[in-house]
Amino acid sequence: MSKMHIHTTINGDQVDFLGSPQQSLLDALRDEVGKLGTKEGCGTGDCGACSVIVDGRLVCSCLMLAAEAEGAEITTIEGIADGDGLHPLQEKFLEHAALQCGVCTPGFIVAAKALLDRDPNPDERTIRYWLAGNLCRCTGYDKIVRAVQDAAEQLAHPA
Repeated sequence: MSKMHIHTTINGDQVDFLGSPQQSLLDALRDEVGKLGTKEGCGTGDCGACSVIVDGRLVCSCLMLAAEAEGAEITTIEGIADGDGLHPLQEKFLEHAALQCGVCTPGFIVAAKALLDRDPNPDERTIRYWLAGNLCRCTGYDKIVRAVQDAAEQLAHPA
């Protein structure tokens, strides 16, 4: 099957790649672009491990075709950090031990970033609702919720 040229912006950088018409954005990010932080957990959009932000919207990249990324602005887990420094969400996930095996972690952080971009001061219920599309088999959710709350507080009141 012939490949198509796709031009997009990923983590602030202009990116061109060749993708097949049926290729998922997840597979294109990993196989064509080399963004390995985005993980495949289920391949059916049920677990949230492959979450990315596309044009300001949180999406499961396993459910989006790469061709749909033409002209889009995409943020992956690699684009959350600020250069060599970790984003407060990443710092708080480490500080609160809100990760274990790491398969779900990129999706949770990307989803939390999308939430904090929309609502910089979410309450616990909002955080739990927003992250409900992300599944974790290892840590449970309390540490993750606390990490997001702490990150929101740090972002609202930088030291």
